[in-house]
Amino acid sequence: MPEHVEPSQPDVAPEPGGPASRTRRFDAVLLDFHGTLAQVEDPVTWVLAAARACGSDLERIRATSLADRLLTAGRAGGPLPARVPPALAEVWADRDLHPDAHRAAYTGLAQTVDSGVAGLAEALYERLLVADGWLPYADTAATLAALRAAGLPVAVVSNIGFDIRGHFQAWGLADAVDAFVLSYEVGRCKPDPAIFLRACGMLGVDPERTLMVGDSAADAGAARVGCATLVLPAARAGAVNGLRSVLDLTLPEG
Repeated sequence: MPEHVEPSQPDVAPEPGGPASRTRRFDAVLLDFHGTLAQVEDPVTWVLAAARACGSDLERIRATSLADRLLTAGRAGGPLPARVPPALAEVWADRDLHPDAHRAAYTGLAQTVDSGVAGLAEALYERLLVADGWLPYADTAATLAALRAAGLPVAVVSNIGFDIRGHFQAWGLADAVDAFVLSYEVGRCKPDPAIFLRACGMLGVDPERTLMVGDSAADAGAARVGCATLVLPAARAGAVNGLRSVLDLTLPEG
């Protein structure tokens, strides 16, 4: 079970040079990416955009039906597949550790759906790799800005098979993140303690003075190395995610 964090009367030493009443419970924040900071685009929008990239303008009713079947097959950033075909089992297992496996797994799943659009599986995957294929939550930018203004270092810790730094650059949020700890780069996936320890090491902070924020049990695995954890509820793309509650837990009182 993740530690339940209560934003009240923290028992820590005051910051050097600051009033005794203005204390911080944490020295850094680790943030999951998908489901915490951003969400993939609406499934129908995803299908329509990918089809257009293939030179096909689908009617919305057809795109909706196709999106339903693709979600059942398995979408990156979406529901887990109902079934992984045996031919894809190996790349599926390695998808968050190797970019080639990630692409092969998800294009392979999409190819199990007969779309009638040549090249659609690859075009669907390409939507993951561009910022336009994602939507930051409505409270993401303000929360990151507040953490930056307070001088709290931030690392994005994600189980993922591709680089998301360009997404943050496109959203104007790159300067609000001090480190990216991506599973395919570090060779470890959450909830493996090593990925959280790597993140704390990159920020130069003690795990016991660090808050991990995510949306799954894998994120709560940070408790195994001494981090406090906060698990947010699921939210639709572009909605308020509850992320600003992080500020109540991290910023000084007074």
